[in-house]
Amino acid sequence: MPDAAATVRARLFAMQDKQYQTFQQKLLPTLPPGAVIGVRTPALRRLAKELAGGAKAEAFLAAAPHLYYEENNLHAFLLERLRDYGAALDGVEAFLPYIDNWATCDCCSPPVFARHTGELIAPVRRWIGSDRTYTVRYGLGMLMRYYLDDGTFSPAYLAWAGAVRSEEYYVRMMAAWFFATALAKQPEETWPWLAEPRLEPWVRAKAVQKALESRRIPPQQKDALRALRAGFAKGL
Repeated sequence: MPDAAATVRARLFAMQDKQYQTFQQKLLPTLPPGAVIGVRTPALRRLAKELAGGAKAEAFLAAAPHLYYEENNLHAFLLERLRDYGAALDGVEAFLPYIDNWATCDCCSPPVFARHTGELIAPVRRWIGSDRTYTVRYGLGMLMRYYLDDGTFSPAYLAWAGAVRSEEYYVRMMAAWFFATALAKQPEETWPWLAEPRLEPWVRAKAVQKALESRRIPPQQKDALRALRAGFAKGL
């Protein structure tokens, strides 16, 4: 089905919302303005549901790399509808090198992964060690999503995330988000990572900020975080 990608692209332009396009362009500074069509996420998910499991979906997935932001998000939503773990993992592995923005990176999480966390942890560690910005971000996001609850958590995962060193804003932000979430879910194990200068200063400060903004952090813990933040100003 050689024209499947062109057919899907035509469908996307038929759903274009110019006002939303302008809004989205401002949120995606790493993309050229012409890469954003302006299609709302619910419409993309409906299209993914319509196409999933058919020949058009298969041909579209095989047509990566895509030209437009919405094509990448549709690709992500089609991967999310795969029910076989192996197929979903292979699809994500093939797609990760083409992800070029934070929003596409964060919207791709096949639900089948939740039932295979034992198998997924090896790819997650490999992704975290990648030299690609959005592959690292994706790995940190998966570690945060699936491995901070009591049934799957290991203190080693904090060390994995803490070992990430990057000058890329979108990697550092995800690392900060990871540690703020870890503090909410695993406070005893996570607190030393913030109380001591183990992390990059920017990541540490941003993680504290995000934790202070979180509704999941109790008041007493926030008092300690405020004291910690005050120490940052003194170079502690």
